[in-house]
Amino acid sequence: MFGKVFRIAALAATSVSMLCACEQKNLSLQIQTQAGVIEGIELENGVKAFLGVPFAEAPVGELRWQAPQQKESWDGVLETKAFANDPMQPDLFGDMNFRGPAKSEDCLYLNVWTAAKCSDEKLPVLIYFNGGGLMAGSGSEPRYDGAALALEGVVTVTANYREGVFGYFSHKELTAESPYQGSGNYGFLDQVAAIDWVKENIAAFGGDPQRINIVGESAGSFSVTALMVSPLAKNKIAGALLSSGAFVQPYPAMTQAEAEAEGAAKLAAAGIASLADAREMDAFELQAKILPAVLPAVVVDGYFADDTPDAVFARGEQAQVPLLAGWNSLEGAPRAASLDAYKAQMKETFGDMTDEIFQAFGLNGNEDLFAAPGFNLAGALFTAFPTWKVCDYHATTTSFPVYRYRYNHPRPRPSAKMGDMVGALAGGVREKTEEEKKAAPMLAPGAVHSADIEYAMGNLSTNEYYDWTEEDYEISRIFLSYYANFCKTGNPNGEGLPVWTPINGKLEEAPVMQIDVHTAEEASAALENAYRTLDRFYYSK
Repeated sequence: MFGKVFRIAALAATSVSMLCACEQKNLSLQIQTQAGVIEGIELENGVKAFLGVPFAEAPVGELRWQAPQQKESWDGVLETKAFANDPMQPDLFGDMNFRGPAKSEDCLYLNVWTAAKCSDEKLPVLIYFNGGGLMAGSGSEPRYDGAALALEGVVTVTANYREGVFGYFSHKELTAESPYQGSGNYGFLDQVAAIDWVKENIAAFGGDPQRINIVGESAGSFSVTALMVSPLAKNKIAGALLSSGAFVQPYPAMTQAEAEAEGAAKLAAAGIASLADAREMDAFELQAKILPAVLPAVVVDGYFADDTPDAVFARGEQAQVPLLAGWNSLEGAPRAASLDAYKAQMKETFGDMTDEIFQAFGLNGNEDLFAAPGFNLAGALFTAFPTWKVCDYHATTTSFPVYRYRYNHPRPRPSAKMGDMVGALAGGVREKTEEEKKAAPMLAPGAVHSADIEYAMGNLSTNEYYDWTEEDYEISRIFLSYYANFCKTGNPNGEGLPVWTPINGKLEEAPVMQIDVHTAEEASAALENAYRTLDRFYYSK
């Protein structure tokens, strides 16, 4: 009895001690960062948000097409209560619903959400890099909002980076003037700068700089894999999460010389006489003259990237961290009216292996074209295969666990707000075509590209274009819990969640978490064989 009373007293004393310590280091709305004091806001749910925090100097004027520069210190208190500028970008994907005041080259800002009560809580951290083909998107988009994940005990950050011609343009003169003798990876270098800022400052927000996880969807996911192999970033992260995309085959890297030649060709095609002229041009004029390439490649510049991502992963020299990765069930669909037409189309890509690949994916008749076999192959050619390949690399070249998922749940019916709009590829909406206006409304037969974002981040309520149901909210709860647990421990499993097994050592019939109304693990030897058949095609050339 005495022992029990003693333990209760000791526990009470410890609680009082912790309370006093917390009061002494109470997390206020004013935070001292290395560059100066910022002041955020407290949301209705108690989460503190610091929005529009500069993490580098504005890359304008002479800093256009230079690596990001450390932010100079300021005096006084900088208000960070509203989102700052979104990156420069054309309107590629419809209304992506930004919350920044304008699109500008002056866009290197990040946002922090924290539910920490004390500055010394050492909570895990997640940095989200937006999708949009490295051509569009912003950390201000509501679907990436970090408040819900913060309530799960994870300090959450979204960070902008330069996109399109401002982030991924190379030229021999830029290489010559660069201290590292390289050019072209400016958007990726911005992401590194954001990681560095978090590493240096996040402890003041109650975060643990030793537990930084990075995640992204689509172009953000591609970016995470580039960061995993970059000597500038790979040793600064504790975990990586991928959502639909990776910079491995069939997305080859470029040599510095190839990138420089491409940049010179772009200037010539735009009628711009010199790099100096391009640097002096107004940002909107320059953007109109040089439209962004679809998913610019990683440039092997000897600085951000010292080899191709494939080579680094194959040698096992990538970040040695746990990995959680997956893709959606309807990443793509065949663009052909019949199986024969699709096969003829794909023969230009697959050559002599066309029949073997179609058979491996179960594409045997017209009835398979717009069913699981056709969707699986089309999705693999877009984002699923490279995501699968990184999982395969990581599970065979590291001792860290690899958790793989497939997100299957289609979005619900559009709400009245959708009107004459329809979901777009990158997650925004666009106006319906005349043909779409005439067609009867129908639900997608699976989860289209980017449909997972609001679920994984707990942000269904921020998207008013769909009538979310109780099922949707339950799926989101499970997905968000997996994300939070992974950030905390490197393992997504937790109480009340379907058990998730790593694929390590089980690659021929790997367990895959099927996230849907009935979330459960499932293994498919046939689908694994289909991806290994594609693997032989891409890596036997």
